[in-house]
Amino acid sequence: MIKQLLISIVCGAAMLTVGILIGHYGITKAPSWVKDEMKDVDESLIEKFLSEVDNIQIQENLKELTKVPHMATTAGDEQTVQLMLKRWQDPESGLDQAWREEYLVYLSFPDPKNPNKVTVVSPSETVLHTAREKEKSYTPDQDDPAVVQPYAAYSPAGHPKGRLVYANQGKPSDYLLLNQTVDLRGTIAITRYGGAGRAAKAINAAPYGVIGVLVYTDPLDINDGLMSDASETYPHSWYMPPSGVERGSFNTHYGDMLTPYLAAKKETYRIPVENITGIPPIPTQPIGFEDAYILICELGGEAAPKEWQGAFNCTYNFGGPGFKPTSAFNNSDVKLDIFNHEELKNSSNVMGVIKGSVEPDRYVIYGNHRDSWVHGAIDPSSGTSVMLELTRVLGKMVKQGKWRPRRSIIFGSWGAEEFGLIGSAEYTEQYFTKLSERTVAYINVDIAVFANATLRASGMPSVQNVIFKAAKQVNAAGLESTSVYDNWIKYSNRTSPAHGRIPRMGYLSGAGSDYAAFVHYLGITAMDISYTYDRSKTNARIYPAYHTAYDTFDYASKFIDPGFVSHQAIARTAGNVLIRLADSLVLPLNCSDYAEILEDYLETAVNLYQNQLQAKHISMEPLKRAVASFRSAATHLDQVILSSDLANEAPLKVRRINDQLMLLDRAFLNPLAFPDKYAFRHVIWASSSAGKPTFPGLADAYAKAESSGQLRDWDKVHYHLSVLSQAIEGAANTLVDVI
Repeated sequence: MIKQLLISIVCGAAMLTVGILIGHYGITKAPSWVKDEMKDVDESLIEKFLSEVDNIQIQENLKELTKVPHMATTAGDEQTVQLMLKRWQDPESGLDQAWREEYLVYLSFPDPKNPNKVTVVSPSETVLHTAREKEKSYTPDQDDPAVVQPYAAYSPAGHPKGRLVYANQGKPSDYLLLNQTVDLRGTIAITRYGGAGRAAKAINAAPYGVIGVLVYTDPLDINDGLMSDASETYPHSWYMPPSGVERGSFNTHYGDMLTPYLAAKKETYRIPVENITGIPPIPTQPIGFEDAYILICELGGEAAPKEWQGAFNCTYNFGGPGFKPTSAFNNSDVKLDIFNHEELKNSSNVMGVIKGSVEPDRYVIYGNHRDSWVHGAIDPSSGTSVMLELTRVLGKMVKQGKWRPRRSIIFGSWGAEEFGLIGSAEYTEQYFTKLSERTVAYINVDIAVFANATLRASGMPSVQNVIFKAAKQVNAAGLESTSVYDNWIKYSNRTSPAHGRIPRMGYLSGAGSDYAAFVHYLGITAMDISYTYDRSKTNARIYPAYHTAYDTFDYASKFIDPGFVSHQAIARTAGNVLIRLADSLVLPLNCSDYAEILEDYLETAVNLYQNQLQAKHISMEPLKRAVASFRSAATHLDQVILSSDLANEAPLKVRRINDQLMLLDRAFLNPLAFPDKYAFRHVIWASSSAGKPTFPGLADAYAKAESSGQLRDWDKVHYHLSVLSQAIEGAANTLVDVI
């Protein structure tokens, strides 16, 4: 009996020992999938990427992209579609998938058989002056038959004739002042670019009885006052020549006009054309400054204010209305003959994907529009040439089996952007739910290089850190011993309470490029990255060949970026950011940086508005508490991330934190906050007309209430305070521990 008991004990002990040994050696080595799931960004891969980005490849891309004009839906546009597909489907350096996505969209064109005309006509209908219909030719590029005549897209056709007046920038305040001096009924207004949106110059004019609008670019605003093509402007420098005309889309809203909030597919419901809003109600036409000079310097009437004066060597007068009694144009009218027409056209996005290995249902989207007004070397082909180089390098790594991102990367080559951000807007409408739930961030590189001095970046405050990190790893263009970051901080900087002196980033508060639908409609964290000029050396509001027939490869290679090293710097910086967003275990988004900007906005709002609001019995305390709550929640999430060994945590904990970071900006959406602003739902970054560095809805509501004094307008201020307070409080609640 005792012997059997001893044998049983020995056998049991042996079995226990074997079990312990099996357990110990069997589970100490985690399955390979766990290691893959918890892998962080590979710094050596980023170094390899940076080394392989080739400026000469970018140069050749741009040369190919600008061979012919490629306005949306034209034959030249189709050539670029085929080029993108060919590159992205290349078996050695292409993407996993690439395809075209078509939309049937409402576009506006001039009539090539009946060119738009601007003339000065005498009482007897004698033509005394005709504005140039086509820009002057300096290279064969301007002679290409596909160069579209300068026109204002979405201007109605018509033949208005009336006395000319000068309305500065066409702002509401400009017409208000002008109307105090001149009877504007039946007049034609000439305005200069800047100050107000293109369409707004005509929309603001119509209520005063103005029947037509001309728009030109003043040399003071674009050329630092220079005007002569004999020695000062292109082809001798980057400045706009006298006949240069900025084309553009004269509409206020973005996306296809006939299918608001719906993707513009063939079968989609379309609103009646007469229900379209946000476009010029009266005929409008852009002209070159050589013709504007002739018209403005002949105007009679009182002298316009000093701030309305431009670069012409004459006094800018209001107009009598009309011309001076001593002018050869005395008693003459200006006539616009506009033959624009609208039609439905098929426009294509070209889409490409690299599928993620661990989280394929999380998307980092990188986009740039493809269409241009003419050859579009800078806008947008500098961005397209950079994107093609990024996809070549990354695609090659994927095809060779050297890399696959953690998250999926989607590349978008958007169509019809120049007509109102149409391709990107239709994409967000078609895939609204999927993109809302799965998109980590959107990177926009439209005009990659405005000039070759320094980086310029705008975006949500949460992306500041990842852009800074990427910029520190890239050499500045032409400066081997200086990083993009160190060069940037010399040109534009601010003092941060948390970080000290840092580069100054901008915010995506308008609808200037394809980030608009992602930011304002979907609430997706986004950024826009480019290289730009030294603003201490020029007052140009944008690069001078913008939207003209002179934005060519010749112009880009001679005056914007000789050697294409700034393009290379942008490709390296944007690509670095892209890899970090796609591969980092924890998304490199910082909520505390967001809190800092909310605090800045709050401080400005308190200083500007608190005293007056208190007098109206409207409290700002809820907004103060909300911003404080956001700061507390952001600090808490930072501490959770810093104190956790996330590489050894449960994968779902990492996923939960990443979802908090990814979805933060969705919490700032309110679909009812801006009923008068189409597809603007983000209460922090919506556009504003108040011009104050603070919360846009509050700033606009306060400005209107202060102007009108009406109780209902002060109620609107209170409403926007509540919208803001609850949105920020709601965002803070998404950052605290999950309940």
